[in-house]
Amino acid sequence: MSLPAPDANNHETVVEHQFGPRAAAYLTSAVHAQGEDLNQLVAIARTRPAARLLDLGCGGGHVGFSVAPHVAEVVAYDLSAAMLDQVAQAARQRGLGNLTTRRGAAEQLPFEDQSFDLVFSRYSAHHWQDVPAALREARRVLRPTGRLVIDDVVAPERPLLDTHLQAFELLRDPSHVRNYSVSQWQALLSTAGFEPDGVMRRRLFLDFASWVERMQTAAVHVAAIRSLQIEVSAEVKAHFDIQADGSFTIDTAVVEASPH
Repeated sequence: MSLPAPDANNHETVVEHQFGPRAAAYLTSAVHAQGEDLNQLVAIARTRPAARLLDLGCGGGHVGFSVAPHVAEVVAYDLSAAMLDQVAQAARQRGLGNLTTRRGAAEQLPFEDQSFDLVFSRYSAHHWQDVPAALREARRVLRPTGRLVIDDVVAPERPLLDTHLQAFELLRDPSHVRNYSVSQWQALLSTAGFEPDGVMRRRLFLDFASWVERMQTAAVHVAAIRSLQIEVSAEVKAHFDIQADGSFTIDTAVVEASPH
């Protein structure tokens, strides 16, 4: 059954329309299935073997698959039903009996207060339409001794570079909302009742062909991205290390925070 065309007034429909048909691609994506950032999340999970962990915006499920052997329970949570079906099937195949799935938006979590020890979110938050609301919900469901970890692409602090990143991202994926800078994340977390207490910055190389193929980006949008890449200033090209084939490098960060 095909998905309905997205309603321009409903961001959740746009997200479902974008990611539902691409669930298998994200399950097998090398960018999502590995990385030093994922290893960092596993290391944090290992310190709490009795934890109940929420994988917020689980996508292809790679966080849940990686941390499930090291905690008591994982709830993989996402807006896309097709993604969750892929995650549940893969969890069964991997023998991860402590991983379950739930569907919903980040801004309205169907869980009781103080019901999780850890909330992890990896490469999801740039799709949330209301980050402050989602962070308040994460704060609500975390226990007082809990830990929130946001792992995402981050925007450069300089507006020139920020603008170009958002343009590339939106042309590739209409469900993109925005990438926030590290300073913006720290401010958002503080306002939501967290104490940000750790940041690990990294750089991530993106092969252009697989980057647009994974999202099945329309040819006209691919051409627009390439046109932007060619016409941008030398400063922008240098920061993103834009290659002749369009491949480039972006900034990522793992931001840790505790409730206060």
